[in-house]
Amino acid sequence: MPVQILMPALSPTMTEGNLVKWHKKEGDTIKAGEVLAEIETDKATMEVEAVDEGTLGKIVVPEGTENVQVNQLIGLILEEGEDKSALKDFKVAAPVAAAKVEEKKIEAVAAPVAAPVISMQAASARVIASPLAKRIAEQSGVNLSVVQGSGPHGRIIKADVEQAMSKGPSLRAATYVSNREVGDMPSFDAIKVSNVRKITAKRLTEAKQQVPHFYLTIECEVSKILAIRQDINDSLGEKLVSVNDLIIKACALALKKVPEANASWAEDHIRQYHASDISVAVATPNGLITPIIRDADQKSVMEIAREGKELYAKAKDGKLKPQEFQGGTFSLSNLGMFGIEHFAAIINPPQGCILAVGAAEQKPIVQDGQIVIGTMMNCTLSVDHRVVDGAVGAAFLTAFKELITKPVGLVL
Repeated sequence: MPVQILMPALSPTMTEGNLVKWHKKEGDTIKAGEVLAEIETDKATMEVEAVDEGTLGKIVVPEGTENVQVNQLIGLILEEGEDKSALKDFKVAAPVAAAKVEEKKIEAVAAPVAAPVISMQAASARVIASPLAKRIAEQSGVNLSVVQGSGPHGRIIKADVEQAMSKGPSLRAATYVSNREVGDMPSFDAIKVSNVRKITAKRLTEAKQQVPHFYLTIECEVSKILAIRQDINDSLGEKLVSVNDLIIKACALALKKVPEANASWAEDHIRQYHASDISVAVATPNGLITPIIRDADQKSVMEIAREGKELYAKAKDGKLKPQEFQGGTFSLSNLGMFGIEHFAAIINPPQGCILAVGAAEQKPIVQDGQIVIGTMMNCTLSVDHRVVDGAVGAAFLTAFKELITKPVGLVL
């Protein structure tokens, strides 16, 4: 009896995914542990390994198919001694159905666009491109249907997409549809929403509707922490440590001093965590994701910096593993590098708090009765009032400010 390959659930929130690429073709021998396919989940693109051995007898869902339901049959493996005659017992939907869905999708996207944009290739033709080329095209807004591939059998590769990008906006129609005026409204671009952004939108809407937020803001003088960062990097001979790395460490240590803030709501009880696992908000081309620095209170600032650098790169490439972004006990969102002085972030359920950090700005302050120029940074704590009361939130910010303004404790 052939072994069924089902669409796996690669994250707790995943109900469907996109089958980006098959790494095996029909007739290929499969060994346990070999990569079978690439699946785009609601958070990242991940490789799926085979757990059974045999021969790939049938690809039911072709690569490039979107919105494949979890547990849907995507392929069949023939075990030792079986041949294709064993597939007759399976009533497998013809691949034409998936092709029709793709054709409808392309027509819906391409129809309103001026004819010259799609005249180079039929709308119903399936674009053959490498996963890297597809990812770059999606991030850059390049329409792959009008790109000439230079790879084997006309396959579009990275260099082809980069060449198309250099030709300007005429090829940038892959991720949006141009529309004429609708009623009295001006014309607009309907931007295609990624799986990551869909899930983020759903979770943040639920958070804002169901979690009773309140906000506490504190201002920190950060000249000493900036100086320590400079000293660390000078001693290393490289710009490894960022201000954000020091803030992560400060959050983790402050949670150890005020463990009541390191908690989440669980209906009939409050979970107070023993580890400081800091989720860090990272903007990617597909939307927001929060890789986690686990046990941040126990790691040195250099360890946090190196681990963070690796995680943030993987996040932007869509290569995070589930354990690298699922979980976390406290979140940090820093928009200071964009010049934002002050903002309030939305809590990341089921966590009880998220800290929003603004830019460090020089301004006059009173110090020892004298007006001097200080470098000040606004930090706003968004709190789930079911979990953390105002006094606890204030205690956390007090501990955090002490660590930021006297940062020797962050590097000892």
